[in-house]
Amino acid sequence: MIENPHAHLSPAPAVWLRSPIGLGWAAVAGLGAVIATDLFAIYADFVMYDVTGDLMGDGFGAVLTERADRADRLYAVAGTVQTVALIATVVLYLCWFHRVRVNAQVFDPSGHSMKGHWAVWGWFVPVVNLWFPRRITLEIWDTSSPWGAPRPHGLVNTWWTFWIIALVSGRLAQSAGRRADTAETLHMAAGQTLFADVVDIVAAALAIAVVLRLTRMQNEKALGGPAPVAV
Repeated sequence: MIENPHAHLSPAPAVWLRSPIGLGWAAVAGLGAVIATDLFAIYADFVMYDVTGDLMGDGFGAVLTERADRADRLYAVAGTVQTVALIATVVLYLCWFHRVRVNAQVFDPSGHSMKGHWAVWGWFVPVVNLWFPRRITLEIWDTSSPWGAPRPHGLVNTWWTFWIIALVSGRLAQSAGRRADTAETLHMAAGQTLFADVVDIVAAALAIAVVLRLTRMQNEKALGGPAPVAV
């Protein structure tokens, strides 16, 4: 008897539709927290920018030293709350993102160029994280669009553009802050950080729009039933 060569292969894991609404709202809440902490950080940036500007012009004094100490403490607190909000949001967002990727696999198993695990790991692998998440998002977007009526990519592309700008500007601001050791360099670093925080707010707001739109698209497509049969 000839043995079936596929008899001992493990079957592909079954996937099924699951509502993304709860995780979507959790991701939105996390992104909202990011915006709130960024707003607080912008206030801290302004305080630091102001006091370092005065240090450049007036030198040191008791009052100015106290203002500088307060700015340092405020800056540290802002960085801490931003980090906490970011970590929590990353967890919530990736749970949502994985859910919509699985749903998209159900809608169209052939509409994806990468394995499902890249929906998570694609964000963390250096270099490829500059384009893998966008590519995966667009494939989820296309397979979640109404049958035969793909939605335009403008929102996703705009969000991703601001996300990359926020990522790069944030890294540059952190590097400038670590190197800063004079009033002038601290002043410049505070200005760079201020720019990065403003762009991060825009990116987070656009991310909220993407989450809400994609969640709604998947929910409507799931409620609408299978693809219509051509006659």
